[in-house]
Formats: sequence, structure tokens, C-alpha cells
Amino acid sequence: MAFQPSKQVYSGKIREVTLGLGNKAVTVGGRTAYSFHTFEGQMPHRPRVAMEVWDKDPSSEWSAVAIEPFKEVLGDPALWATKCVNEYGADLIVVQTKSADPNGDNRPAADVAATVKKIVEAVDVPVVVWGVANHEKDVEVMRLVTEQSGGRHLAVAPVEEGDYKQIGAACLGYGHTVVASSPIDVNLAKQLNILLGNLGVQGTEIVIDPTTGGLGYGLEYTYSVLERIQQAALTQEDEKLQQPVIVNVANESWKAKEANLSLEEAPELGDPQKRGVLMETITAVSLLLAGADIVVLRHPDSVQLVKKYIQTMV
Repeated sequence: MAFQPSKQVYSGKIREVTLGLGNKAVTVGGRTAYSFHTFEGQMPHRPRVAMEVWDKDPSSEWSAVAIEPFKEVLGDPALWATKCVNEYGADLIVVQTKSADPNGDNRPAADVAATVKKIVEAVDVPVVVWGVANHEKDVEVMRLVTEQSGGRHLAVAPVEEGDYKQIGAACLGYGHTVVASSPIDVNLAKQLNILLGNLGVQGTEIVIDPTTGGLGYGLEYTYSVLERIQQAALTQEDEKLQQPVIVNVANESWKAKEANLSLEEAPELGDPQKRGVLMETITAVSLLLAGADIVVLRHPDSVQLVKKYIQTMV
């Protein structure tokens, strides 16, 4: 007798959200079952892989392993983004506006927005613009970004409870998608979606960012919350949580100490050329299983491993 898996009955559906424009636009969501459970429901759109691009040269902060694939383009974010798309197959580009951080370079908002515009114009895939989670500076930067790239249908992150009115209004005014970010909590994620809805943002223009933890202690929190969001959306018909999910894996995975230690510093952790890549890959795969629709990665080897995994599963 052939094996018959037990099947879950689902009454909800994840909304479809389209990022970008034209034939390179990316649609995510639409699932009527848990991720990859195609024996129980539909999964019309495969998860997508984004690659991050910083708006400044990160050489002083990145390990040699992460720098190597991009060493000739790190000083030019537009070329860097083009390389990610043309050579490494990124489905989306996530621009990390690190230079805007008031606790770091504190670069003027106009300069940051100008760099973002160059990146947006250099690629034909969807672009997510990711701020520094400082409400005042993010509002200043994103107002300019949304205006200067009006008509390109960007996604803007992180939109949080402390700045959703200002950034949400800018996204509404110039036709962009909102990435609703909440600190690893199901109820806070739902509340922010309600607030955005009250502001006038439609469900078809909201992606959830549940806040990402890298491999280790933080990953458990993210996995559990993301899994609970999916359960509420699909089995409890909670319409305020039926949004696709993006997880900012690269930013968290590569800042872990273990991802950057040399062989001399930590011989027991194995080959440093593979260690960070595998930590990033394991984090991404875990969160894809939990329900992520877009994973943001840094290293091209991670991109290939995760894409191969997605292709195998779908």
C-alpha cells in the first residue's frame, strides 16, 4: 500500500503581492497551504531570492569571504547591483542604506536618495530600499526615495509603528509597496497591518518583515513567530496576517561572530570559506520552510544553494 500523508485542511490564503514592473516584476504569495506543501494546496509562485547591495563600500565591516565576489564593484553600488542580477541571478535587489545611519556615517538624505536612484535605474528587477530603523532619518530618506523613483513600484522597508504614517503616506502617494516591520511578535505584526490599512494602504501593497535572527538563538524566535503567522493566516483565516513575508537573512547571518572568524582564530569551526555561506544558507532554508516568500542573501554561493533548494522543492 502506498504511503498516504495526512493532510491539513486550510481555509485561508496568502495574498498575492507584485513587486516591480514589466516582465521582470516578481509576484509572491498566493499559497493556500504551508510552504512547499503542494500535496495539500496550491503554491502558484515560488519563493524568490534577493541580493543585498549597500549604498557605501562595506570593506571595513565585511569578512574577506564576503568581499571576494564583489571586490571590484564595492565602490560603485550601481555596478554592484548589476553584477548581482547579471552574474549571480538575483530576482530582486535590496538596497541597504547603511550610510544614512545617524550612529555611523550620517550621510545627508539627499545624497543617500541620489545613490538609491542610480541603483534603481541600473537594474530592471524589483528593488527594495531598506532603511536603518531610525525613524527620523528613515522618514527623511524615504520621502526623497519614493518621490525620485515614483513610477518604479519600489518596496520600502522597514516601515514601523513609529514612522508608518509618514512613510506609508509617501508610498501611497508615489505608488510603492510597504514592508511592514515588527519586532518578532505576531500581535505586533497584525497591529501594524491594521494601522497601515486604516491609513489606506491596500493588502496587495503590504509585505511582512517579522524581523530576522540569524542561525542560532535568534533563528528560533524568527522561525516560531513566522510559523505562527502562517498558521493564523491559513488555518484561522486571519486576514490581517495573510501577507507575503520577506526575511533580511544576509544582514543578520553575516554579522554573527562565527561567520567571520578566521581558521587560526577558530579551527574547530571548519573552513571559513564555507562557514559563513552555510550559516546564511541554513538560515534562509529554515525560514523558507517556516513561510518566507523572499529571502535576502549576500554571498553568491548562498544564492545558488538556496535557489537549488527551492527548485528541488517546487
